Amino acid sequence: MLALSACSSSGGRPADTGGSNGGKVATTPSIKIALITHAAPGDTFWDIVRKGAQEAATKDNVDLLYTSDPDGGRQAQLVQQAIDQKVAGIAVTLAKPDALKAVLKKAEDAGIPVVSLNSGEDVFKSVGAFTHFGSDENVAGAAVGTRLAEEGVTHPLCVIQEQGNVALEARCAGVKTKVPGTEILYVQGTDMTQVASTVTAKLQSTPGADAIIGLGAPFTATIVKAVGALNLAAKVKVASFDLSGELIQSIIDGKVQFTVDQQPWLQGYDSIDALWQYYRGGFMVGGGLPVLTGPAIIDKTNAPAVLKFAKEGIR
Repeated sequence: MLALSACSSSGGRPADTGGSNGGKVATTPSIKIALITHAAPGDTFWDIVRKGAQEAATKDNVDLLYTSDPDGGRQAQLVQQAIDQKVAGIAVTLAKPDALKAVLKKAEDAGIPVVSLNSGEDVFKSVGAFTHFGSDENVAGAAVGTRLAEEGVTHPLCVIQEQGNVALEARCAGVKTKVPGTEILYVQGTDMTQVASTVTAKLQSTPGADAIIGLGAPFTATIVKAVGALNLAAKVKVASFDLSGELIQSIIDGKVQFTVDQQPWLQGYDSIDALWQYYRGGFMVGGGLPVLTGPAIIDKTNAPAVLKFAKEGIR
C-alpha cells in the first residue's frame, strides 16, 4: 500500500482557481470522482490530462482523486481502492485492459459508472465503460504512415516506450499499414538514458532507417538529441505523437517533421465532466460510442499557432 501511495495523489483545486466558467462552481452536491491512469513517472503527457480533469472538477464541484501506475496489476489495485472509497464515478485508462476487467466488473456491480480515456477505444464496452474519450490509435498511426509515405519514407523505426501497451502497439501497427517496412523498437520509457542508448545503437546498426517515430513528446525529445549526435538529421526524419512546448519548437526549427495531437487536456476534461453529467441527470455522453479527440497533424504550417497553448500546458 505504501508503494501505491508513493505514485498517487488526490484532492481538488479550490474553486477560485478559475476555469472555463470563470471560477463558478456547480450547485450540485460535491462528489468524489477517481481518475486512474497508467502514467509512468516523468511522462509530462499526463500532466496535461490531469490539468483538463482538474478544470472540469473545479467547475463541477467534484473532489478529484488522481492516482496512477504503469503496471496493470497495480492499476487494478488503485481501481479497487476507488471502489472501496465509494466514489461517484471512475475514469480509467485501458492500456492493459485484461488486468482491469475483473476489478471494473466490481465497479459495475457496485453501481459506479465508468468511462475510459486515452487507451481502450476498442474494448471500453467490454469492461463496462459507457463511453471512451481519446483517439483511434490505429487511425492515428495510419495518418502518420500516410504522411511519411508521401515524403518517400520506406523504413521507419517506431519506438514503443512501454511494451504491452495496446494503444502504443496500435499506433505502430497503423503506421505499418501504410509503410510496410516499419520496424518496431522497444525501449524502457522510465529510463531516458536507456531510451537514448537504445535508439543510438539501433540507428548505428540500421543504415537503411530513414525515419524514426517517437510515441510521446519526452521520448521524441530524446530521439531528436540522438539523431543530432549521430549527425543523421539530413538522412533520418523524426516524427512524433503528442505535444509539448519543446516539441512544437522542434517542429518550428525543422528538427521534427510533424506530430499527431490527440488533445489530452480534452480527454481529462471530458472524462470528468461526463461522469458528473451522468451523476446529475443520468446523461450518457457518447451514446454508447467513443468520443474522438484526435488525431490532428501539427507541422510547420500550424505549429506557431499551437505553441502558445502548449506553453500553457493545455495542448
